Amino acid sequence: MYKFLLGFLFLFLFHFCDITAQNSLAEKLGFSEDDKLLIIHADDLAMAHSQNLGAFLSMQAGMVNSASIMMPCPWVKEVVDFKKDFPESDLGLHLTLTSEWKYMRYGPVASKDKVPSLLDEDGFLRKDCLVFGQNAKPAEAEIELRAQIDLAIQLGLKPTHMDTHMGCLVFSSPEMFGIYLKVGRDYKIPVMVDRFFLQAVPESFKKMITDRDVIIDRSFTAIPPDFENGMDKYYEDLLNNLPAGVNVLNIHPAFNNAEMQALTIDHPDWGAEWRQADFDFFTSANCKSIIEKQNIKLITWGMIQTAFYQ
Repeated sequence: MYKFLLGFLFLFLFHFCDITAQNSLAEKLGFSEDDKLLIIHADDLAMAHSQNLGAFLSMQAGMVNSASIMMPCPWVKEVVDFKKDFPESDLGLHLTLTSEWKYMRYGPVASKDKVPSLLDEDGFLRKDCLVFGQNAKPAEAEIELRAQIDLAIQLGLKPTHMDTHMGCLVFSSPEMFGIYLKVGRDYKIPVMVDRFFLQAVPESFKKMITDRDVIIDRSFTAIPPDFENGMDKYYEDLLNNLPAGVNVLNIHPAFNNAEMQALTIDHPDWGAEWRQADFDFFTSANCKSIIEKQNIKLITWGMIQTAFYQ
């Protein structure tokens, strides 16, 4: 069932959609509807030192221009130090309500007695979105999300955006989706929702959207068949055929080293090899060349936050 939900998620995320660009968003950013706008976004910061370093180097020496942090994870302090050294870096939150790895498990940021429905029998966040959705109380999920956001702000991270780890907040239920949107509005931090997703979901999800919500055009990320066929091929095809509008490409740059191999053991998809391939491509001259040749304009979530909320 978990694999089915993943497939359902990526079915939405991986197809081009010929829909009209959000009229106000591109214009507020100072671009036309014909411009190819792209955020190259590194997920999973704070999960491991290798993940942090892969993202940091990809942002400094490669084409990655945004990233998001998992606040319940053990390497948050390293991200805080990076933000102090590079205050203009575009960092958001990878809102985290699941803990999927075999040996590296983590609990909530909020006090456990306040969010018992989010926890498994060992006191960690649950392993997948299906079990999360079957057990989590929306009010407790909101407590945890606010705890993660408040901690990030307290640490000086100044989030420019938020997205949802493993898609749990956008697929579990309309109520969870509504909470996701609500915390974004309350903190004036854009949450990632794309138009193709909204075309596909039931009306109970769509009615949660208001004019205070930022809607991008498309989000993309590689799935297991893309990894099997070669990541360079997937990314080259995507960049060479990127449609106009506001697009987000989610990647996971890290290193195929002992740390990442141990963390992702028994989890070949999105594993160490996969993450190394992401790092290699987005720090390559080939990637930079395609972006320049295709006249792709790199934007950031910070630009969107400023244009939409300030």
